[in-house]
Amino acid sequence: MAAEGPRNAEAEAAPAAEEAAKGVEEEKAIVPAPGPPDGDSMALVVVDKVTEKNTPRNSNDRDIALTKVETEKRNSLVKAWEENEKTRAENKAAKKLAVILSWENTKKAILEAQLKNKEEELEKKKAEYAEKMKNKKAVIHRQAEEKRAMVVAQRGEEVLKAEEMAAKYRATGLAPKKSFGCFGA
Repeated sequence: MAAEGPRNAEAEAAPAAEEAAKGVEEEKAIVPAPGPPDGDSMALVVVDKVTEKNTPRNSNDRDIALTKVETEKRNSLVKAWEENEKTRAENKAAKKLAVILSWENTKKAILEAQLKNKEEELEKKKAEYAEKMKNKKAVIHRQAEEKRAMVVAQRGEEVLKAEEMAAKYRATGLAPKKSFGCFGA
């Protein structure tokens, strides 16, 4: 077993070295070479770019990466919570605004109905008052006609009386004792 121990260590070290060599990847990029300022000629130059893959990391790098992942996770949760709270606040405000709008529309409808009822009531009162005024006019007209008829009848009686008195005075030959008020004396 002692003989196999060093062989295993060497056998394990060789693939690890190969893997490390494979971990370094070469990339080639084509970059235009700087040319004259006039820009007429253009040349391409190949540039080697080396990136490291599967390089061994120490525990400090791992802790930093884990801390970074935790921070990103926490920030993601905070952002989701913030968006959720904003959405809740907007929904709450929208609901309250809808309630206020409904309340306003209800109150306006009630006032419009009251106004319409009042207008109808006033129109009814106006019609009743107009009817009363027409009735009063009719009563006044009837009373005026009665008074006119009385005056005409009284005038007729006075004319008839005057004619009778005049006939009596003519028959007796006496003059009336009353003098006309418009002639004086």
